[in-house]
Amino acid sequence: MTLDVADQHRRAVTFRRLHEGPTFVLPNPWDAGSARVLAQLGFPALATTSAGLAFALGRPDGANLVSRAETLQNVRVIAAATPLPVAADLESGFGDSPAEVAETIRLAAEAGAVGGSIEDATGDPAEPIRPLDEAARRVEAAVAAARSLPFPFTLTARAENFLYGRADLPDTVRRLRAYAAAGADVLYAPGLPDLDAVRSVCTAVEKPVNALAGSPGVTVAMLADCGVRRVSVGSTLARVAMSALVAAAREIRAAGSFDFGTEVLSYSEVNRLMP
Repeated sequence: MTLDVADQHRRAVTFRRLHEGPTFVLPNPWDAGSARVLAQLGFPALATTSAGLAFALGRPDGANLVSRAETLQNVRVIAAATPLPVAADLESGFGDSPAEVAETIRLAAEAGAVGGSIEDATGDPAEPIRPLDEAARRVEAAVAAARSLPFPFTLTARAENFLYGRADLPDTVRRLRAYAAAGADVLYAPGLPDLDAVRSVCTAVEKPVNALAGSPGVTVAMLADCGVRRVSVGSTLARVAMSALVAAAREIRAAGSFDFGTEVLSYSEVNRLMP
Protein backbone atom coordinates (compact mmCIF):
# COMPACT_ATOMS: atom_id res chain seq x y z
CA MET A 1 0.00 0.00 0.00
CA THR A 2 1.20 3.52 -0.84
CA LEU A 3 -0.22 6.41 1.17
CA ASP A 4 -1.76 9.17 -0.89
CA VAL A 5 -0.02 12.52 -0.72
CA ALA A 6 -2.70 14.25 1.35
CA ASP A 7 -2.87 11.44 3.92
CA GLN A 8 0.89 11.27 4.36
CA HIS A 9 1.09 15.05 4.71
CA ARG A 10 -1.64 14.93 7.36
CA ARG A 11 0.21 12.27 9.30
CA ALA A 12 3.48 14.16 9.01
CA VAL A 13 2.03 17.43 10.29
CA THR A 14 0.30 15.61 13.15
CA PHE A 15 3.57 13.93 14.12
CA ARG A 16 5.59 17.14 13.97
CA ARG A 17 3.05 18.97 16.13
CA LEU A 18 3.17 16.27 18.80
CA HIS A 19 6.75 17.37 19.53
CA GLU A 20 5.52 20.81 20.57
CA GLY A 21 4.16 19.30 23.80
CA PRO A 22 2.98 17.95 26.09
CA THR A 23 5.30 14.95 26.44
CA PHE A 24 3.91 11.95 24.58
CA VAL A 25 4.64 8.22 24.42
CA LEU A 26 5.63 6.74 21.07
CA PRO A 27 5.19 2.94 21.39
CA ASN A 28 6.95 0.47 19.14
CA PRO A 29 4.87 -2.22 17.38
CA TRP A 30 6.64 -4.92 15.40
CA ASP A 31 3.83 -5.98 13.03
CA ALA A 32 0.37 -4.98 11.80
CA GLY A 33 -1.44 -6.67 14.68
CA SER A 34 0.55 -4.98 17.42
CA ALA A 35 0.18 -1.66 15.57
CA ARG A 36 -3.61 -2.01 15.50
CA VAL A 37 -3.75 -2.89 19.19
CA LEU A 38 -1.71 0.19 20.12
CA ALA A 39 -3.86 2.40 17.89
CA GLN A 40 -7.04 1.03 19.48
CA LEU A 41 -5.61 1.80 22.93
CA GLY A 42 -5.30 5.47 22.07
CA PHE A 43 -1.64 6.21 21.32
CA PRO A 44 -1.19 9.19 18.97
CA ALA A 45 1.67 7.81 16.85
CA LEU A 46 3.82 4.72 16.39
CA ALA A 47 7.45 3.87 15.70
CA THR A 48 8.91 0.66 14.34
CA THR A 49 11.52 -1.31 16.28
CA SER A 50 14.55 -2.89 14.64
CA ALA A 51 14.91 -5.37 17.50
CA GLY A 52 11.22 -6.33 17.44
CA LEU A 53 11.46 -6.93 13.69
CA ALA A 54 14.64 -8.98 14.05
CA PHE A 55 13.02 -11.16 16.72
CA ALA A 56 9.90 -11.64 14.58
CA LEU A 57 12.15 -12.79 11.74
CA GLY A 58 13.97 -15.21 14.04
CA ARG A 59 17.25 -13.29 14.09
CA PRO A 60 19.34 -11.55 16.75
CA ASP A 61 19.31 -7.76 16.77
CA GLY A 62 22.34 -5.52 16.40
CA ALA A 63 24.25 -7.75 13.99
CA ASN A 64 23.20 -6.25 10.63
CA LEU A 65 21.13 -9.36 9.85
CA VAL A 66 17.97 -7.50 8.77
CA SER A 67 18.11 -5.93 5.33
CA ARG A 68 16.93 -2.51 4.28
CA ALA A 69 14.27 -4.14 2.09
CA GLU A 70 12.92 -6.12 5.06
CA THR A 71 12.93 -3.03 7.25
CA LEU A 72 11.07 -0.99 4.65
CA GLN A 73 8.50 -3.73 4.18
CA ASN A 74 7.88 -3.70 7.94
CA VAL A 75 7.40 0.08 7.79
CA ARG A 76 4.97 -0.36 4.90
CA VAL A 77 2.91 -2.97 6.77
CA ILE A 78 2.71 -0.93 9.98
CA ALA A 79 1.91 2.33 8.17
CA ALA A 80 -0.92 0.59 6.31
CA ALA A 81 -2.36 -0.97 9.47
CA THR A 82 -3.60 2.26 11.09
CA PRO A 83 -4.19 5.93 10.23
CA LEU A 84 -1.54 7.01 12.76
CA PRO A 85 1.79 8.66 11.96
CA VAL A 86 4.62 6.11 11.81
CA ALA A 87 8.30 6.81 12.43
CA ALA A 88 10.86 4.28 11.22
CA ASP A 89 13.78 2.80 13.11
CA LEU A 90 16.33 2.95 10.29
CA GLU A 91 19.31 1.85 12.36
CA SER A 92 22.52 3.25 10.81
CA GLY A 93 20.92 4.01 7.46
CA PHE A 94 21.83 0.74 5.72
CA GLY A 95 24.93 2.03 4.01
CA ASP A 96 28.41 3.37 4.65
CA SER A 97 28.10 6.55 2.61
CA PRO A 98 25.98 9.63 3.32
CA ALA A 99 24.34 9.12 -0.09
CA GLU A 100 23.15 5.66 0.96
CA VAL A 101 21.74 7.08 4.19
CA ALA A 102 19.88 9.74 2.21
CA GLU A 103 18.42 7.08 -0.08
CA THR A 104 17.20 5.14 2.96
CA ILE A 105 15.30 8.23 4.14
CA ARG A 106 13.65 8.63 0.74
CA LEU A 107 12.71 4.96 0.61
CA ALA A 108 11.28 5.08 4.15
CA ALA A 109 9.08 7.97 3.10
CA GLU A 110 7.91 5.99 0.06
CA ALA A 111 7.04 3.13 2.44
CA GLY A 112 4.77 5.43 4.46
CA ALA A 113 6.99 6.75 7.25
CA VAL A 114 6.66 10.40 8.26
CA GLY A 115 9.72 10.30 10.51
CA GLY A 116 12.75 8.17 11.10
CA SER A 117 15.94 7.78 13.09
CA ILE A 118 19.58 7.44 12.09
CA GLU A 119 22.09 6.22 14.66
CA ASP A 120 25.85 6.52 14.92
CA ALA A 121 26.49 2.83 15.64
CA THR A 122 28.40 0.75 13.08
CA GLY A 123 27.37 -2.84 13.85
CA ASP A 124 31.10 -3.64 14.15
CA PRO A 125 31.99 -4.90 17.67
CA ALA A 126 35.58 -3.73 17.23
CA GLU A 127 34.54 -0.13 16.44
CA PRO A 128 30.90 0.17 17.54
CA ILE A 129 30.55 3.99 17.27
CA ARG A 130 31.36 6.08 14.21
CA PRO A 131 33.77 9.02 14.46
CA LEU A 132 31.81 12.19 15.16
CA ASP A 133 32.64 13.98 11.91
CA GLU A 134 31.55 10.98 9.86
CA ALA A 135 28.37 10.52 11.89
CA ALA A 136 27.46 14.21 11.53
CA ARG A 137 27.90 14.09 7.75
CA ARG A 138 25.50 11.16 7.62
CA VAL A 139 22.93 13.12 9.64
CA GLU A 140 23.38 16.08 7.27
CA ALA A 141 22.64 13.80 4.31
CA ALA A 142 19.58 12.37 6.05
CA VAL A 143 18.32 15.87 6.83
CA ALA A 144 18.82 17.00 3.23
CA ALA A 145 16.82 14.02 2.00
CA ALA A 146 14.09 14.69 4.55
CA ARG A 147 13.84 18.34 3.53
CA SER A 148 13.45 17.35 -0.12
CA LEU A 149 10.21 15.51 0.61
CA PRO A 150 6.76 17.06 0.02
CA PHE A 151 5.89 16.82 3.71
CA PRO A 152 7.67 17.58 7.01
CA PHE A 153 9.60 14.37 7.69
CA THR A 154 10.80 14.41 11.32
CA LEU A 155 14.42 13.26 11.47
CA THR A 156 15.77 11.86 14.74
CA ALA A 157 19.52 11.52 15.30
CA ARG A 158 20.71 8.96 17.83
CA ALA A 159 23.93 8.90 19.89
CA GLU A 160 24.50 5.25 20.80
CA ASN A 161 27.41 5.49 23.28
CA PHE A 162 25.59 4.11 26.32
CA LEU A 163 24.13 1.13 24.44
CA TYR A 164 27.66 0.01 23.58
CA GLY A 165 29.34 0.37 26.96
CA ARG A 166 30.71 3.87 26.39
CA ALA A 167 29.41 5.66 29.47
CA ASP A 168 30.68 9.04 28.30
CA LEU A 169 28.02 11.68 28.90
CA PRO A 170 30.12 14.66 27.72
CA ASP A 171 30.83 12.93 24.39
CA THR A 172 27.16 11.97 24.07
CA VAL A 173 26.15 15.60 24.56
CA ARG A 174 28.82 16.71 22.09
CA ARG A 175 27.43 14.30 19.53
CA LEU A 176 23.83 15.37 20.04
CA ARG A 177 24.80 19.02 19.66
CA ALA A 178 26.61 18.22 16.42
CA TYR A 179 23.57 16.35 15.11
CA ALA A 180 21.35 19.28 16.05
CA ALA A 181 23.68 21.60 14.14
CA ALA A 182 23.42 19.20 11.19
CA GLY A 183 19.67 19.79 11.19
CA ALA A 184 18.16 16.88 13.14
CA ASP A 185 14.66 17.62 14.43
CA VAL A 186 14.79 15.31 17.47
CA LEU A 187 17.73 14.03 19.52
CA TYR A 188 17.98 10.63 21.21
CA ALA A 189 20.60 8.98 23.43
CA PRO A 190 19.21 5.56 24.36
CA GLY A 191 20.48 3.84 27.49
CA LEU A 192 21.15 6.87 29.67
CA PRO A 193 21.74 5.52 33.19
CA ASP A 194 19.45 7.72 35.29
CA LEU A 195 17.21 10.77 35.39
CA ASP A 196 20.14 13.07 36.17
CA ALA A 197 21.76 12.06 32.89
CA VAL A 198 18.47 12.54 31.04
CA ARG A 199 18.10 16.00 32.58
CA SER A 200 21.68 16.88 31.62
CA VAL A 201 21.02 15.98 28.00
CA CYS A 202 17.77 17.93 27.85
CA THR A 203 19.43 20.98 29.40
CA ALA A 204 22.37 20.83 27.02
CA VAL A 205 20.42 20.83 23.75
CA GLU A 206 17.70 22.98 22.25
CA LYS A 207 15.89 20.38 20.13
CA PRO A 208 13.17 18.00 21.40
CA VAL A 209 14.65 14.98 23.18
CA ASN A 210 13.38 11.41 22.94
CA ALA A 211 14.02 9.16 25.95
CA LEU A 212 13.97 5.39 26.12
CA ALA A 213 11.56 4.19 28.80
CA GLY A 214 11.72 0.96 30.72
CA SER A 215 13.50 1.57 34.02
CA PRO A 216 11.33 0.41 36.93
CA GLY A 217 9.83 3.28 38.86
CA VAL A 218 10.46 5.87 36.15
CA THR A 219 7.27 7.45 34.83
CA VAL A 220 6.37 9.62 31.87
CA ALA A 221 5.80 12.49 34.31
CA MET A 222 9.34 12.11 35.68
CA LEU A 223 10.84 12.15 32.21
CA ALA A 224 8.73 15.16 31.26
CA ASP A 225 10.01 16.95 34.37
CA CYS A 226 13.55 16.35 33.06
CA GLY A 227 12.63 18.08 29.80
CA VAL A 228 11.91 15.03 27.64
CA ARG A 229 9.41 15.68 24.86
CA ARG A 230 8.95 12.14 23.53
CA VAL A 231 9.19 8.71 25.19
CA SER A 232 9.67 5.48 23.25
CA VAL A 233 9.84 1.93 24.55
CA GLY A 234 12.13 0.34 21.96
CA SER A 235 11.99 -3.44 21.97
CA THR A 236 10.27 -3.67 25.36
CA LEU A 237 6.76 -4.46 24.09
CA ALA A 238 8.10 -7.11 21.71
CA ARG A 239 10.05 -8.62 24.61
CA VAL A 240 6.94 -8.55 26.80
CA ALA A 241 5.15 -10.64 24.17
CA MET A 242 8.13 -12.98 23.83
CA SER A 243 8.35 -13.31 27.61
CA ALA A 244 4.71 -14.38 27.82
CA LEU A 245 5.27 -16.93 25.06
CA VAL A 246 8.35 -18.37 26.79
CA ALA A 247 6.61 -18.56 30.18
CA ALA A 248 3.59 -20.34 28.68
CA ALA A 249 5.72 -22.78 26.71
CA ARG A 250 7.82 -23.59 29.76
CA GLU A 251 4.69 -24.32 31.78
CA ILE A 252 3.44 -26.68 29.09
CA ARG A 253 6.79 -28.47 28.85
CA ALA A 254 7.51 -28.63 32.59
CA ALA A 255 4.08 -29.21 34.09
CA GLY A 256 1.86 -30.24 31.21
CA SER A 257 -0.61 -27.60 32.37
CA PHE A 258 -2.25 -24.60 30.76
CA ASP A 259 -2.86 -22.25 33.68
CA PHE A 260 -1.26 -19.38 31.74
CA GLY A 261 -4.47 -19.24 29.70
CA THR A 262 -6.54 -17.98 32.62
CA GLU A 263 -5.04 -14.47 32.52
CA VAL A 264 -5.00 -13.72 28.82
CA LEU A 265 -7.33 -11.65 26.68
CA SER A 266 -10.23 -13.66 25.34
CA TYR A 267 -10.57 -14.55 21.68
CA SER A 268 -13.37 -12.01 21.25
CA GLU A 269 -11.43 -9.28 23.06
CA VAL A 270 -8.48 -9.68 20.70
CA ASN A 271 -10.80 -9.74 17.70
CA ARG A 272 -12.27 -6.41 18.80
CA LEU A 273 -8.78 -4.89 18.77
CA MET A 274 -8.41 -5.81 15.07
CA PRO A 275 -10.92 -3.59 13.26
